[in-house]
Amino acid sequence: MIRFIVYTIAAAFVLSCSEYQDALKSEDVKVKYDLAEKLYNGGDYKRANRLFEQIMPNYIGKPQGERIAFFYADSYYKTKDYYLASYQFERFYKSYPKSEKAEEAAFLEAKSYYHISPKYSVDQSDTHKAIEKLQVFINAYAGSTYLPEANTMVKEMRNKLEKKAFEIARQYNTLQDYKSAIEALDNFVSDYPGTPYREEALFYKLDSAYRLAVNSVFAKQEERLVDARSAYDTFKKYYPQSGYMDQANAMQASIEDELKKLHTLN
Repeated sequence: MIRFIVYTIAAAFVLSCSEYQDALKSEDVKVKYDLAEKLYNGGDYKRANRLFEQIMPNYIGKPQGERIAFFYADSYYKTKDYYLASYQFERFYKSYPKSEKAEEAAFLEAKSYYHISPKYSVDQSDTHKAIEKLQVFINAYAGSTYLPEANTMVKEMRNKLEKKAFEIARQYNTLQDYKSAIEALDNFVSDYPGTPYREEALFYKLDSAYRLAVNSVFAKQEERLVDARSAYDTFKKYYPQSGYMDQANAMQASIEDELKKLHTLN
């Protein structure tokens, strides 16, 4: 019984391959069209895509042209070729702006860029593009059923950009470029006032201000210690229960000791 099932499956596969190869070589556009739809509806998007590509020029201006153009774009999306999917979906809704599929195509174009968006640690040009495309969709289709998903993706992309900006600012601290760290962390908190990284940003600003102060030349030390004290006060005001509080308190104690020494010398 098992051998029979295996044989049947193998025979069907061979027949399918043969049918597909014959369709590719055929000059009969309808043969290609029928098989392309059959393959698409059966989930064989890669082979369907190739047939749709062959027949698209033949159906320009014809009723089936709109259907083929959407399936062609969607077959790229279904095979995770998101660059080509985004391009073809854009072509579709620009070519067929009144189509009942125009809204879905615009959404899937934007979602393709969402999928293209890389991890936060590399260049974020595609993330900015994803946000731009999603925002265009949200503005154009305010009542769309896709709106909740679109808003969720925008939020995720913005969080990624926040993470990127925070890590860049914190990297100055890691590299011991404390003046640049203070400036970058200040800019980060200003640019992203509601960020979930605000606590860490204020702590690393304090850490940078403290290290800059204690390693300064005598003439600049008092001013920078006062700045570090101010950074501590801000951190403690907003995050008195922070997990960083022990480290912050230790820095504050050191700041006060150093200021006392300076006042004694003066």
